[in-house]
Amino acid sequence: MKKALVSAFALLSLHASPAHASGAEDLGATLDRMVPAMLAADRIPGAAVVIVQNGQTVFSKGYGVADVTTSRPVDATTPFLTGSLAKVFTAEAVLRLAAEGSLDLDADVNRYLTDFQIKDTYPGHPVTLENLLTHTAGFDDDIVGLAEADPSDLPSLAESVKDRQPRRVRPPGARIAYDNYALALAGRIVEVRSGQPYASYVADHVFATHGMTGSSATLPHPAAVRARLARGYRPDGDAYAEQTGQYAPWTPSGTGPAVTPADMARYMTDQLDGDPIARQMQQRHFTADDRMPGMGYVLEERPRNGLRLLYKDGDVPGYHNVMALLPDQKVGVYVVVNGDGTAGAATWDIQKVVNKIVDQRFPGVSAPSPAELTIDVSRYAGSYRSARTSQTSLMKASTLFSVPTVKANPDGTLTSTGLSPDPDRATQHWVQTGPGLFQERDGQARISFPEDGLLVSTAIPSEVYEKLAWYDTPTLDLPLFAVGALALLLAALGLPIAAVVRRSRRARSSRPARLAGFTAWVSAVLITAFLVGFALVMADPNVIMATLPLGSPSLMTLPVLATLSLVFAVPMLPATVLAWRGRWWGPTARISYTLLTVAAAGFFTVAFDYRLLLF
Repeated sequence: MKKALVSAFALLSLHASPAHASGAEDLGATLDRMVPAMLAADRIPGAAVVIVQNGQTVFSKGYGVADVTTSRPVDATTPFLTGSLAKVFTAEAVLRLAAEGSLDLDADVNRYLTDFQIKDTYPGHPVTLENLLTHTAGFDDDIVGLAEADPSDLPSLAESVKDRQPRRVRPPGARIAYDNYALALAGRIVEVRSGQPYASYVADHVFATHGMTGSSATLPHPAAVRARLARGYRPDGDAYAEQTGQYAPWTPSGTGPAVTPADMARYMTDQLDGDPIARQMQQRHFTADDRMPGMGYVLEERPRNGLRLLYKDGDVPGYHNVMALLPDQKVGVYVVVNGDGTAGAATWDIQKVVNKIVDQRFPGVSAPSPAELTIDVSRYAGSYRSARTSQTSLMKASTLFSVPTVKANPDGTLTSTGLSPDPDRATQHWVQTGPGLFQERDGQARISFPEDGLLVSTAIPSEVYEKLAWYDTPTLDLPLFAVGALALLLAALGLPIAAVVRRSRRARSSRPARLAGFTAWVSAVLITAFLVGFALVMADPNVIMATLPLGSPSLMTLPVLATLSLVFAVPMLPATVLAWRGRWWGPTARISYTLLTVAAAGFFTVAFDYRLLLF
């Protein structure tokens, strides 16, 4: 297996003009060293890399295996699940219908919905297709329980977008926040206006247009795609476990479509040829700060080495891929892997490969250091949370343990943690180059603060960060959660021991006192079970990636346990008062019970705020 992982398979195609031949060959040698080493180090079974330039495929190669059981190699005809990369196909489908006059990008989407309507949460502020394609519609992000392990079990797209309509949590256009439901809704509108199922319309008007003969958005996959599909994996001890949870009814958002590297070469070539729809997709349509990169239709502006780079990635359990376009240079890059990697390393690994390709082909010219301002920056300090964070679902719990933080330094610089996608660059240092505008020291990233309480980053143009009030930060919430959890854990063990000691001393307690102790113990036992399950789920990010969309029993049981524990904890509040009035136990026992009640109250307050309860 190790040999298969680190061996490069035969070069599938390498076409370059004489002027670029040596450069292409050098880049090929670099990739032949880098990619197999990455697969071996991070325990990813296979990968493919494609580069197009000036209308030609100049590099296309598979590495490693598509199936660990058969050792079938990755090649240009191996289909991979796209994840959110499929959003580019949905955007193109919408724009093709708009070009025909069937859709108006600025119209209220309710004009096109026949079986349900988007709720009028913000009167006078309807959701438009423009909002859907730029992640500015304002829907909450909730994919818990959306997916199925077997694509045959899925409801239709029409049923799902109707039944799973999220809350509107902000007016359209107010904030940019990556939005899966928005693109699913756009796909449903394609169905309504075209009279075709989404997968059929994409096959006839997107894939066929670009000659993408090996790709499909149909679920279950056609037999030809299913037979050659790369299997998606996560590391499991010394072996691999095949991932599940890649299939959901929101196909237009990327759950299910499969494409081949060869087809992605064709798609990128057409994206770079100046087609009006491609230009429309690539044009900037929204930015949270005019000084910063923004959004095309689905495509993100992520400049590198002073070049305009358009970026779209996709992640589902077991599959990670990215497409990067350099329109001015007529260059496109596609990188895909069929493994999550150790501790979820794959998401950054594919970005590293893209960065390496861009840096080697188009090295940046050293620019003079920007003039540093020493304006007071204390107003920017604090903890921030992505606007994408769910306000209504269990997904919010992930922010309990980590949110970006910004520290203001006396010299007018900033220090941040949690803003970089690079795990080796968790801490970043920023110098101020303009009012509310900062450049990373020894790096290319930038951040800005266009208004109080708002942070914009070049790392992820498809979302912004909102400053948290002091009482809503993990700095306060996590200790409350941890102290409460510890107190309840100790109570689960200590209350029975205390009861045995009292009996051995023949100390008698009233019935209400015994009932108060019993309900506290049951609450503590239930929370102990909750904490064990919570720790197991949170231990491996690759497992979380599958269990969240699947709504697996191991995950969905947790809010049930926490809520039942709360039910038994509620009587502790009046019992604490009555214990002191009636002197049920000795002073030490009463103090202990009171502290347990206070700690439990803090724990459940945090659990409620982070959607760890059923209500």
